[in-house]
Amino acid sequence: MEFTHVSVLLQEAVDALKVKPDGVYVDATAGAGGHSAEILRRLGEGGRLLCFDQDPDAIAVLRERFKDDARVTVIQTNFSSIRSVLGAQGVKSVDGILADLGVSSHQLDTASRGFSFHADAPLDMRMSQSGVSAADLCNTLSQKELARIFWQYGEEKCAKAIARNIVLAREQKPIETTLELAELVKASIPARMRRTGGHPARRTFQALRIAVNGELDHLKAALDDMFDSLSVGGRLAVITFHSLEDRMVKQKFASLCTGCTCPPDFPVCVCGKTPRGGQPQKALSPGEPELTRNPRARSARLRVIEKIKDEENLE
Repeated sequence: MEFTHVSVLLQEAVDALKVKPDGVYVDATAGAGGHSAEILRRLGEGGRLLCFDQDPDAIAVLRERFKDDARVTVIQTNFSSIRSVLGAQGVKSVDGILADLGVSSHQLDTASRGFSFHADAPLDMRMSQSGVSAADLCNTLSQKELARIFWQYGEEKCAKAIARNIVLAREQKPIETTLELAELVKASIPARMRRTGGHPARRTFQALRIAVNGELDHLKAALDDMFDSLSVGGRLAVITFHSLEDRMVKQKFASLCTGCTCPPDFPVCVCGKTPRGGQPQKALSPGEPELTRNPRARSARLRVIEKIKDEENLE
């Protein structure tokens, strides 16, 4: 099976991990293994890499790609399960974790996966290829809930009109394909608003994909667990691709790096809070050379946090 994906911010993300030859690392969204291969290139014989992905297509490719490398363990799972998975593997803590939150090129370019509004295919969007699909949501959720998803996850200004037209259309027949939905969305947006911002269905498809895969819920659950899984001195590097993800990562990292929260007029600290993490670098975006090679990387942001203290050691 061919599973193509262009690894975004490849060198920058792996550089940020400060890979130690004998360290233990997790590629939490391994995909086709681009970031994983670069981590392995820097690991010594005593190192270990755990590759996670929820997509069975990616798992098949990872197992084939790294089948002869004893340092690699490939596990089909969502990264929000990191603590239980590491426990099952007998790993108490790791030296670095990388999470690339982008949709893979394989998922976008394989029409049958139903992620793209450019080709006609079953309306699917399930990264794990199991559970509730985008078609299920479009054909069963209430108009109010559909509008909420389109607004909250896609920041779609015409969310109410799109949701209303979906409900009207499904009364005649179920909405089953990507182009059916794309055309319906296009017809729901005034012509003057369709002239800017790219394809008119882009935001709606993003919102559905996030809802189908529970992306923000998984990320919220995973951020604390990924940080807690680090050894002191270990680093977590996260690559985001839209503002909702980036805001969540930015705020979580800021809270982990926050110390005393006592009012400024207190003569001494009484809250006892000290920072658990530090941010060794500012957020990074791809440079023009990378954007020329891979325009899909335009919205990517890399944020990094280093663990400086375990929770149980806080005073």
